Amino acid sequence: MKKITSSLPFRLILGIAIGVALGQIFPESAMKVVVSVQYILGQLITFCVPLIVIGFIAPSITKLGSNASRLLGFAVIIAYISSICAAFMSTAAGYALIPHLSIDTDVAGLRELPAVVFQLDIPQIMSVMSALVLSILLGLAATWTKSTLTINFLAEFQNIVLDIVKKVIIPILPFYIAATFCNLSYEGMITHQLPAFIQIILIVMAGHYIWMAVLYLIAGVYSGKNPWEVVKHYGPAYLTAVGTMSSAATMAVALDGARKSTVLRKDMVDFGVPLFANIHLCGSVLTEVFFCMTISKMLYGELPSVGTMVLFCLLLGVFAIGAPGVPGGTVMASLGLITGVLGFGNDGTALMLAIFALQDSFGTACNVTGDGALTLMLTGYADKHGLAEQKMDSPIL
Repeated sequence: MKKITSSLPFRLILGIAIGVALGQIFPESAMKVVVSVQYILGQLITFCVPLIVIGFIAPSITKLGSNASRLLGFAVIIAYISSICAAFMSTAAGYALIPHLSIDTDVAGLRELPAVVFQLDIPQIMSVMSALVLSILLGLAATWTKSTLTINFLAEFQNIVLDIVKKVIIPILPFYIAATFCNLSYEGMITHQLPAFIQIILIVMAGHYIWMAVLYLIAGVYSGKNPWEVVKHYGPAYLTAVGTMSSAATMAVALDGARKSTVLRKDMVDFGVPLFANIHLCGSVLTEVFFCMTISKMLYGELPSVGTMVLFCLLLGVFAIGAPGVPGGTVMASLGLITGVLGFGNDGTALMLAIFALQDSFGTACNVTGDGALTLMLTGYADKHGLAEQKMDSPIL
């Protein structure tokens, strides 16, 4: 019993339940404290994200040696293909289902959260994308120059980051998730807005599970390994993503789960999971495409043309690779496409942001869980091309 209650999944579920319950009964004075706590914890987690990216990707590239460039190219290609294929599947579902749906568009009636009482800003040392690019360039350059000093430093830095994750990030995650759900419950997001859009949210969630199943089936066939040996370790990461709504903030838990898999190579895990957390956003892309089509029908009376949607999906896949793995990162990065390609006005853009936020957590969970399938493909690629496995550190937890 003690093992269950001390496990991360139990603590995450408990945090969600407590947060929702407290959000229904807390007065505004208490919510001021919750909002402030959530803000500070979020700032701390966000600050650590670039450190995690650098601490895992750069050392992993150096350990891959001359194979780094090949693996990086393969990783980017499969991430892009996954995103645009998810987008095309969502487009087909939109044309088939949206004309037959009766959707309530009333999203009014939310309570406003009180302002943050104590605002402790903890700026990142650099943006997540800057950290990602720095990690790639630093790792590749250290490999090309065979700089032993830099390679050893990056290995030591990885150990430091592992301890930060283990002793700081993971212990505060349940509290951050509880505060997040408390805020959503207090606003009325859960009790009022979700029922208004339950039809499209359920359709999108079904799409998430279908696409995850497709990814793991393809990964299993390509690698010749049992994909269930990866999926079964992703429960904590899925729940964490639901609470944080951020692939980047979930990275630590995803790394721990992937490292427990018996079929994933540890060097591919330490290289692939942090990378895919920032460039593989299949669930968010799938969601955005379906919601854009729904809003187009709602506000403008018709679905976008097939040619317009094909162009939108192809470009959205590129934007997804560059979008930050933070709450709403995909839709924020692609606002230019929504207004430029689809022709949405201010009303359409505002509604898109509102309903995207309703299920952003589940789209993120699809992103994170799908990363496991792509990491399995990386493992298969490394095995098929005879890339020797490099020894990595022990699991995070």
